[in-house]
Amino acid sequence: MTFDAFFLIVLMLVLGKLCAQWRVFPESAAEAFNLFILYFCLPAAVLRYGAKLELGTEILAVAAVPWALLVLSFGLILLLSRLFGWSRPVTAVLLLCVPLGNTSYLGYPLVQAMLGDEGLPYAVIYDQFGAFPILATYGLFVLAHYSGEARPTLWQIGRRILTFPPFIALVLALTVMPAQPHHTIETVLVRLSDALLPLAALAVGLQIKLRLPREKLAPLALGLSLKLLLLPALALAWVWLAGMPPLPAQAVVLETAMPTMITAAVLAISHRIAPNLAAAMVGYGLVISILTLPLWHLLLQGLPWAG
Repeated sequence: MTFDAFFLIVLMLVLGKLCAQWRVFPESAAEAFNLFILYFCLPAAVLRYGAKLELGTEILAVAAVPWALLVLSFGLILLLSRLFGWSRPVTAVLLLCVPLGNTSYLGYPLVQAMLGDEGLPYAVIYDQFGAFPILATYGLFVLAHYSGEARPTLWQIGRRILTFPPFIALVLALTVMPAQPHHTIETVLVRLSDALLPLAALAVGLQIKLRLPREKLAPLALGLSLKLLLLPALALAWVWLAGMPPLPAQAVVLETAMPTMITAAVLAISHRIAPNLAAAMVGYGLVISILTLPLWHLLLQGLPWAG
């Protein structure tokens, strides 16, 4: 199933790129696909698997990892920025694109493909209690600080979180959604959540840009190395030393190894903060992760806990 999922991702990415070049779809197609994923596919996946979550210390342990890695990556990027004399826009892009990964659009279906249905709830925890709140708080403050805009208020941040469709779905899943819903409801959720992987990959393919900004080669290479290699390695060390059970531990490492969150890059681009670098972090990150993610999966399966 893992090979099939990666083959499907590559196929849909290529098709999306070709459709963009040949202008098969309108320019707003990628946005329409993203909205459909945001309002239907992602909430369906959260409802489908979030209802199976049992609140406890395990959830807190999973949710703590992306926040801890955020602190480490923040300090490391600022240190590298001083060392290499990066500009403020370059620093801002890396502060956004390194800690924030594509933990929902690609993370959900890929974790499911690599670890099975039992691993997906932990991806939901990582994303909904980690990546998304980080984007809504830390991400907005980085944008405000480096773009010169007014800092967002607590009300604005809270409203963004509380009105985010997957977060609403998570609240429903943890409160009123039964673990075994009616067959009709289950069928609808299955169909919508199964559409997540091909639609997400197609939407990414429509938006992917692979033009290498030569003047930003060093920050691009370092940013991708941090995102795809160092942070997953730190996550692996963290869960190993903490003695986290195998399934959530593997889900945490794989979620950390996901390429840059497209939304984070889009926010940087929309604010005209090193747009070429932001686009390259997404484009090259996606291409390289097609190789690195299976390698991380193989490494995790080869560790003693997998036996």
